[in-house]
Amino acid sequence: MSTLAAHRNHPTYWAFVLHRLSGLALALFLPVHLYVLSLVIDGGARFDAFIDWTAHPLVKAAETGLVVLLALHMAGGLRLLAVEFLPWHDRQKTLAALAAGFAFAIGMLFLLNVV
Repeated sequence: MSTLAAHRNHPTYWAFVLHRLSGLALALFLPVHLYVLSLVIDGGARFDAFIDWTAHPLVKAAETGLVVLLALHMAGGLRLLAVEFLPWHDRQKTLAALAAGFAFAIGMLFLLNVV
């Protein structure tokens, strides 16, 4: 394995990748969210129809995934702040794993509350 690709096996690299991908997914979601909010202004009937559509299990699963992405992105941002402002320690891999576990736990709590 080349030294260029060796860094990609490090857990903090994957924390970096997940942080960027979750940010991208949230950025793509934002226009959809703003569109749905505009349905309230345009007319209540279209918004009510959309809200009825959100009761489907697949939409609930997507909402849970969105909450996981949001928690993952927040945890990744906190990890970056820690890397920037706190002294470096060997336990960075543990902190990255805790951030991922935190994101998953938040998603599961949301799922249990939604269903």
